Amino acid sequence: MSRRIVILAGFVLNSLCSDAQIGGSAIFEFLGLANSARITALGESLITVYDDDINLAYANPSLLNSSMHQQVSFNHNFLPSQSSHGSVAYGHYLDAWNIMAYGGIKYINYGDDFIRTDVFGNEEGRFSASEVAFTLGASRRLYERMSVGAHLSYIQSSFESYNSNGIALDLAATYLLEDDGILFTLVLDNLGTQLSSYAEKKEKLIPNVRFGFSKRVSKLPFRYSIILHDLNRWNLIYDSGDNASTNFFGDPEVKSAFGKTLDLFFRHLIVNGEFLIGKSENFRLRLGYNHQRRKELSLININGFSGVTYGFGIKINRFRFDFGHASYHIAGGTSHITIS
Repeated sequence: MSRRIVILAGFVLNSLCSDAQIGGSAIFEFLGLANSARITALGESLITVYDDDINLAYANPSLLNSSMHQQVSFNHNFLPSQSSHGSVAYGHYLDAWNIMAYGGIKYINYGDDFIRTDVFGNEEGRFSASEVAFTLGASRRLYERMSVGAHLSYIQSSFESYNSNGIALDLAATYLLEDDGILFTLVLDNLGTQLSSYAEKKEKLIPNVRFGFSKRVSKLPFRYSIILHDLNRWNLIYDSGDNASTNFFGDPEVKSAFGKTLDLFFRHLIVNGEFLIGKSENFRLRLGYNHQRRKELSLININGFSGVTYGFGIKINRFRFDFGHASYHIAGGTSHITIS
């Protein structure tokens, strides 16, 4: 049985491998946006925590568990230029089948109406652009330490008179050592296809293989996570030809082969930490770092706080409020709020 699993995993990973560079090379990329303020505050990726937060189920369906029963959550993220995205999530435990079910809606709105013009620049009216995904998922605890989950999303996208839709499947497995405060997880995102295209040619969803590890520090109210993303794509550099770093004298910096390899590796890395304060851990402080975000959005020789994320959470009885901020660029960042 174990040999069959290894062979199957090999075929899946081989089929996911791609030499494609990142940077606008796929459709429905809003699916990868952080689903809640807590996730935004923790590096915009959190697949490594097994608790009662229903929002974690979208990023990793194997984290669904009975403590999320009848929990509902509303999320909204304020993006630049009056764009925004958000989500609604709900969880329900099906006792007869020992299954935790999930339902959610995720959307993005690209701001004020766009101006439509002809080839000479004459204004002909306005149009809008938005995308939405409807998701259903489920998870089951196979035994004390192992849970598996999956969810399926139907995606609808509209840009002016151009429309497209598609489906995406996410699969996940989590191995949990609760007594030691340790968790390992593997997630395969965006296993899907475009059902109808904007024009004649169909575009593709790019899968994302993620692996995560978290550890609750003993005798300290702190949990840290290490997450590796896009493991099916080694090269995550978007090279426009204009982003070469320079030294003090203005000459282009030349990296060694080892330096390039190290840079490519760390672009896959997200690290975060969460302080769990109080007897019932009802107040939480969060900090994260996304190295790929930092490398992509820092100006040459001006790093600023690109890639740094932070936030907090407060829980009172069954109600939870979370705030998260992600620093994208020296020009600003995004602010995310969640009410559950």
